[in-house]
Amino acid sequence: MKRFLSAISLSALLCSAQLASAQDAPAGPALLVADDVVVTEDEVLIATGAIEVLQGDQHLSATRIVFDGKTDKLQIEGPLRITNGDDMIILGSAAELDEDMRNGLIQGARIVLDQQLQISSTQGRRVNGRYTELARASATSCHVCGKNQTPLWQIRATRAIHDQQERQLYFDNAQLRVVGVPVFYLPRLRLPDPTLKRARGFLIPRIRNSTTLGWGIKAPYFIPIGDHQDLTLTPYVTQKTRTMEFRYRRAFWNGDVSIFGAVSSDDLQPGKMRGYIFTESGFNLPNDFRLEANLRYTTDNSYLNQYSVTARDRLQSDLTLRRVKRDRFFEASLLDFYTQRADENNATQPTVFSDVRYESRHFPKIGGEIRLGAQSHSHRRSATSPTDGTDTDTIPDGRDVLRLSADASWRNRWTVGNGLRLAATGHLWLNSYRTAQDATVDREVTTATPAAALELRYPMMARSAGGRTLLEPIMQLGWTGGSRQRNPNDESTRTEFDEGNLLTLSRFPAPDRRERGMTVATGLRWSHYNDAGWKASFAVGHLWRDNTDADFSPSSGLRSQSSDWLVSGQLIAASGLTLIARGLLDDSAQFSKAEGRAIWSKGRLSLDTSYLYMIADATENRSDIQSEWTLSGGYRISKHWYSSFSARYDLGNSHLDNTGFGLRYENECVLIAGSANRTYARAANLAPTTTFDLTVELRGFGNGGSAKEYRRTCSN
Repeated sequence: MKRFLSAISLSALLCSAQLASAQDAPAGPALLVADDVVVTEDEVLIATGAIEVLQGDQHLSATRIVFDGKTDKLQIEGPLRITNGDDMIILGSAAELDEDMRNGLIQGARIVLDQQLQISSTQGRRVNGRYTELARASATSCHVCGKNQTPLWQIRATRAIHDQQERQLYFDNAQLRVVGVPVFYLPRLRLPDPTLKRARGFLIPRIRNSTTLGWGIKAPYFIPIGDHQDLTLTPYVTQKTRTMEFRYRRAFWNGDVSIFGAVSSDDLQPGKMRGYIFTESGFNLPNDFRLEANLRYTTDNSYLNQYSVTARDRLQSDLTLRRVKRDRFFEASLLDFYTQRADENNATQPTVFSDVRYESRHFPKIGGEIRLGAQSHSHRRSATSPTDGTDTDTIPDGRDVLRLSADASWRNRWTVGNGLRLAATGHLWLNSYRTAQDATVDREVTTATPAAALELRYPMMARSAGGRTLLEPIMQLGWTGGSRQRNPNDESTRTEFDEGNLLTLSRFPAPDRRERGMTVATGLRWSHYNDAGWKASFAVGHLWRDNTDADFSPSSGLRSQSSDWLVSGQLIAASGLTLIARGLLDDSAQFSKAEGRAIWSKGRLSLDTSYLYMIADATENRSDIQSEWTLSGGYRISKHWYSSFSARYDLGNSHLDNTGFGLRYENECVLIAGSANRTYARAANLAPTTTFDLTVELRGFGNGGSAKEYRRTCSN
């Protein structure tokens, strides 16, 4: 009852004061809850005990409050705590404030922003409920145990001001101290508080050393432009280069645009402006259409490698319009490729592509599903010669291709006695090709290709005490009619035989080539799901044809009438180990292609390793065996220390392609990350590069993370 009456008493006393207060004061009277309240004859309210005062979004807790109704002043004895919304807490030993707690003095003041940054002082002053001014202030986001312990870093200033409305911090005579030692001084310093995510100013700098460019520093400067766009400029200065990197972003109501790149003047190519520009954009258009555009451009082949921008050695620019519906698909795209490989010539490579594709599904009353599709495709080379020149392939240098395709198919599935699954499909493909600047093929070719297939599956499930096991034999009988015309093989030069196309009627990736005649495909799939938490699967497939096809490459496993054996397996153990492997095994038990991957994560250690093997194949421009092993992973040394590593080794040529190592320390107030990477040339005209990076990030200044999960604790 006392606590309830206390609330009514203070509300009545403050109500008249609130009516006469400034217009920007919080609306409504204050609510007081206390253990004991005394109201004197001269309108002085004295509250003691566990005191709580609520007014608007402000919350005050203290041990004693004296409110003078004549002067509208609050005398508060602490320890006191004032919360203002969810992002700001003010602590103190005592305070003298006005009736709405918007102005006054706070003794032993300490501000905590977003549960991260702490600013402390012997005395603080509140002004208009917006500013908090602290004299002889110290700011840090480091967790400090004990009165005499020095934080890892802190900012000391003769005066600090927090602007609650603009969410900015201002320091006079600011001094950055690391473990108590002054390392940096600025007469004026402005920083965003932790609640502000987009503030104009410098971002975290990065120190970089490169064997190509030397020692340097990157100092990004962020410029917000309204609520929906921003610009980041990053000067990069080393012993050998003067570079300006940039990134522009803009969000629209239906999409976004990002533009990033760099302009450089360096000693590597004196007197020449170098650089690159990449753009990415996507927009949602009416009627469920999606428009995407990407641009990739660089001034020379070595820039991206020397400046460690990207590992890509082919740059793709594209413009795509797409719509995906439940039973309809439409896509139109225009692509441009630029190769940076030393053994490829952009003039004799197909660089400009255009594609238009439409597909629809229909469900007739007779049953099954009908699919209709149409596609146009073209690609061109900038060279004009109709014969092969001095490049590494055997294709005429100027060959240009236009293809028009249409297809119709019907398919259906049934389940017959004892669980036997039966499927039937029928196809009709129409294709028209026009080839320019190639005397080795017919200029115009039109084909009509019928095809049909019958598929049988017999899934068998067994339940045992340890889990469930599935065994499924598969067989497909296929036929494709017609004969191959003299149109060029310009799209289906790389063929992969895998689980995804075992049961297709043509394993060529594009319609300019199709398998012909009778085919028999068989497969067996086995899976086991154990109740202990592990599962395993294995699959094997094989293909027979009534004729050979020389357009398949020797390493594809499909060149003979009897294909290589396709084998694949997977194991996912409850211990965190995952094994994946697949390959093509010929009749002499030799692999033509094989790949495997192992992933293991347990406790502090995580590992990811993979292996790739391919035999030499001149038709795929691979003169030697390609064998490669990669390893990456990380080890958490402790709660705050984490190390990472990576390596790629070329087994065929017996040398390292890439190595990397990283070390990171992170707690609630600082992130220190260092890395070293050695990358070898991706083109014959480029030199290997070693880079070292160091980043130091002080947490607590609007940098998008509190790292509360790394917060240190104090021992007793």
